[in-house]
Amino acid sequence: MHAKKPKFKELAITPKLRFIMAFLFILSIQFGFGQSNKRHELKKEITNLRLSNKFSAKDTLHIQLLIDLGNELQYFNADSLLSLSKEALKHSKNIEFIRGQSESYLGMGVYYSDHGKSTAAINNYTKGLILAQNLSNYPLLLRIKNNLATEYNYNGNYAEALKNYLEGLEIAEFHGEKKMLSIMNENIASLYMALKDYDHAMEFYKKVQELNNELDDEVTSAESESNLASLFAEMGTLDHAMFYVNRSIAVLERHKILDWLAYAYEVKGKVYLKQDKFQWALYWYHQSESLHEEIDDPRSKIDLLNGMAEAYLGQGKDDLSEKYALKAYDISTRINFAEGTQKCANTLYKINKNKKNYGKSLRFHEIYLELSDTLHRNENQKSLTLLKTRSEYEQQKTALIEENKKALAKQRGLIYAAIIVLVIFAIITFFIKRAERIQKTLNKELKIKTAKLQKHEIELRDSNDTKTKLFSIIGHDLRGPIGALQGLLQMFTDGEVNKSEFFDFIPKLKSDVDHIYFTLSNLLSWGQTQMNGSTMKPVVMTLESIVNDNIELLGQVAKTKSIKIISKLAGNTAVWSDSNQIDIVIRNLISNALKFTPDNGMITIMSREKNDLWEVSIRDTGVGMDKITLEKLFKKDSSFTTYGTNNEKGTGLGLSLCKEMVEKNGGTIWVESTLRKGSTFYFTLPKAKNKYSQAS
Repeated sequence: MHAKKPKFKELAITPKLRFIMAFLFILSIQFGFGQSNKRHELKKEITNLRLSNKFSAKDTLHIQLLIDLGNELQYFNADSLLSLSKEALKHSKNIEFIRGQSESYLGMGVYYSDHGKSTAAINNYTKGLILAQNLSNYPLLLRIKNNLATEYNYNGNYAEALKNYLEGLEIAEFHGEKKMLSIMNENIASLYMALKDYDHAMEFYKKVQELNNELDDEVTSAESESNLASLFAEMGTLDHAMFYVNRSIAVLERHKILDWLAYAYEVKGKVYLKQDKFQWALYWYHQSESLHEEIDDPRSKIDLLNGMAEAYLGQGKDDLSEKYALKAYDISTRINFAEGTQKCANTLYKINKNKKNYGKSLRFHEIYLELSDTLHRNENQKSLTLLKTRSEYEQQKTALIEENKKALAKQRGLIYAAIIVLVIFAIITFFIKRAERIQKTLNKELKIKTAKLQKHEIELRDSNDTKTKLFSIIGHDLRGPIGALQGLLQMFTDGEVNKSEFFDFIPKLKSDVDHIYFTLSNLLSWGQTQMNGSTMKPVVMTLESIVNDNIELLGQVAKTKSIKIISKLAGNTAVWSDSNQIDIVIRNLISNALKFTPDNGMITIMSREKNDLWEVSIRDTGVGMDKITLEKLFKKDSSFTTYGTNNEKGTGLGLSLCKEMVEKNGGTIWVESTLRKGSTFYFTLPKAKNKYSQAS
């Protein structure tokens, strides 16, 4: 499928929308400058080359610059594409520069295709294809073959279209041209989409997505996602459509791909149109239209203009609707695009019916019905042709495989003889080296047993260390608070402390009990990971819910020290992790921040997208740490702990436990700190896969 592009139109909107429109208008100007700079650089290179003393019009560098400039001007000055391609072809023929001739024919074919001159386009593509085949230039050959197949599709010759796509797929797969594999699979999907055979279309789009993931090219993926969004819109799956078009627009805006961005804006307008949100549909249609002021591509404007006509019709603005529908109708008839003419005729029929122009309404309705009947027959023919062509192609492949099998069978005699010689040689070699193999086997077994013994020794030592550490922590961090509690209760029982005095100790008792509970929670989690290994149960979860729960849980501690906890997490932080483990990580990090932040401080929790990960940061305005302290924090065998700003105690396990659990969930954890200014703990977690965020 090709990118489609619209024009700018006035729209009465709210102040908020007016501000957004102004911003995008400025952005579109920047896009224009970005692309014009590239054209300017090419023109400058050509001028400098022509002014040099050793210049020759037959120079292959000069020819290639002409071709590149023509390609850049395809959507901005199509006549220049044609004239530059002809000039490059003339110079290429003079010096028998075959690649230059092939690329020149490709440029001329593109021009004639964009202007509805299908026969001329096919002739030029065919000439370029033959030359590329003679050169064995497979990247160029695949580009031309793809364009040729697309032109056959425009021309209604679906058998040749599918045949060329399938042949292109085999060539691309054989030579490892994954980008062309993606493009051709996508174009085959568009054939099925035109037939409303969405199941087959989605089948090919799955292949496209797999290939794009391997290519790791976000621009190629964004272009495919804009087409995929259009497919979902046609299927009526509008939330999926909005998800993909939003992702596409974000990438295309960042890379300033003007023609595809215009198409993506148009697709987003179509999604809103199908929701009957006419004002928003027109808003995005107009963004596309503004970009089209710099784009010379008549074919791509048809769906845009007709979409704008339908949106204005939905608003009851029949005159504006008719204006855009007539523009689309004129372009469709000029380039003989029957499907576009049919859609526009139907829109004009409804407009004139509303305006009670029954004569015009009847005329356009007759055109619509006539084209609908023709297109229906064509679609049935197209469907049968696709099935037949695919079947014939598979039969040809099967026949070719059979011929290869027969050819291989003739060589089996020689192969068998060679195998017999090799077997005899192998038997002799076997007896000669048998003793060596037996000895090597025995040595290998000995090494394996030695390694097992060493492993068991290490595991035993680790187990002893773990038990020692458990008892140390129990004695250090639990016995003190429990002993204090026991002593106070004994004093109360013995009458040494009266009821009033006992109640004065209640806040202290609560603090000690909270500390004991927190320590036991960490101790049990750590003991499980150290001694038995933790069982991972990853699910799709949102970080903001866990963060909010822990802010509420630790709210009383924060209130005691007048510390403000602020969550600035994004609203769509879906991750694939064990919820219990991540809950422990977040609780420990917030608790740690509270511990080392003095009264009236602040703790800020934020998130940021990084490719396939979410990065979460917990920043405090606390006392900070020196380099020696930082080096001890995450060591697995360390129980290093310090007292907080109000002499709060720690378990010595929290950060070690956080590190283990974050890494088990596929992330990393680190810290940045400055003495007397505060610390920021960071950790990453993998995003949830194959989930669709709510479209904006």
